[in-house]
Amino acid sequence: MVTDLNRIRDKFIESMGRISKFWGFSRLMGQLYGTLYLSSEPMSLDQMTNSLMVSKGSVSTNIRALERWGMVHKVWVKADRKDYYRAETKFMDIMTRILQEREKKEFDSALKTVSECLTETQSLLGSEETEFLKQRLENMQNFFSFIDQSVFSTLYLLKSHLE
Repeated sequence: MVTDLNRIRDKFIESMGRISKFWGFSRLMGQLYGTLYLSSEPMSLDQMTNSLMVSKGSVSTNIRALERWGMVHKVWVKADRKDYYRAETKFMDIMTRILQEREKKEFDSALKTVSECLTETQSLLGSEETEFLKQRLENMQNFFSFIDQSVFSTLYLLKSHLE
């Protein structure tokens, strides 16, 4: 039975590494999160290093990144001076934080660029090509504005209802 549980844990941890890499984070970040998520007790850097068989430096660097994203939290363990960590289990908190810190910045940058391009077209003479370009840029700006107002607002509403 222990062997089966270890196989299941390993499969899950590897899957977390793949999805992490897919979203543009390091594979190790996902594996660390998966390891902590399946641990009933907080884990030290040494324990994570031994569990994943990677260097302590890599674990330390990636754990700090996970901490910045709010995916793991440092916890105090009585009578021990080591740092211990526990996984955040509120997925909406994680998703909201990632969107705020990463995707929202990129999204806002794209919206700003579309707005700048649209403003620049306002000063051009009204040729057929200019009008076509303006219309396409307006459509994109409207779409981005809709997404900005609805998707991100919906995430915040969902988060508040799940708490």
